[in-house]
Amino acid sequence: MPEHDFRSQRLFVDADLAAGAAVRLPAEQAHYVANVIRLAVGETILLFNGRDGEWRARRIAGGKRDVALEVEAQVRPQPASSRLEYAFAPLKHARLDYMVQKAVEMGAGILSPVITRHTQVTRVNGERMRANAVEAAEQCGILAIAEVREPQPLARWLAGLPDDRLLVFCDEAAPVADPLAPLRARPQAAVSVLIGPEGGFSPDERALIAPRAVILSLGPRILRADTAAVAALALVEAARGSHGETGISPM
Repeated sequence: MPEHDFRSQRLFVDADLAAGAAVRLPAEQAHYVANVIRLAVGETILLFNGRDGEWRARRIAGGKRDVALEVEAQVRPQPASSRLEYAFAPLKHARLDYMVQKAVEMGAGILSPVITRHTQVTRVNGERMRANAVEAAEQCGILAIAEVREPQPLARWLAGLPDDRLLVFCDEAAPVADPLAPLRARPQAAVSVLIGPEGGFSPDERALIAPRAVILSLGPRILRADTAAVAALALVEAARGSHGETGISPM
């Protein structure tokens, strides 16, 4: 597999990518390329669209408000999408932005908002979540854009979870023990990580989750929900290895 090019700028585009294709950027991206990173005519940038892999493209024309690119050669093929699902009770805007970005950086390929009894925010801006997922992918060399799902009540989300998925429930009330062992016990199973709201799950919700889940402790301290997201996904990464873009089987 080709090595990552960490020095070149990367940009997500909607256009199909193939050798010789012409790509004209929409106004906002044209401004970014021409005026923020100041890509001159003749210089190159890496493009990806979540479908066709990563391609090197050269700026061939345009001024400060118009950018035309010509796609030259593929740098990396498109990997399989990560099957790792991050299910979470939505937070307020800034913290939700952070949580989505970090979840994508940690390998989540599916983002599933779930509404619980103590969820503080019940309306979720899916377009904003996807924009944060794209930004994280641009910055971290990720080629498969995370799927952003519609919010669901917790009970409905649990009912739709496939039987062969490993549900990881990070519970502040769980006894502190080695959290890696149960994750390593089913190395081939697709994983869904569930993090609750800041007020925690209700007793009824815990009773609904527990029979279906592997219950883990994230340590002796109560973590903020966005911190718990990073900690939980780091545990999965440590126990199961990276998702498909590194050549390891997707989670």
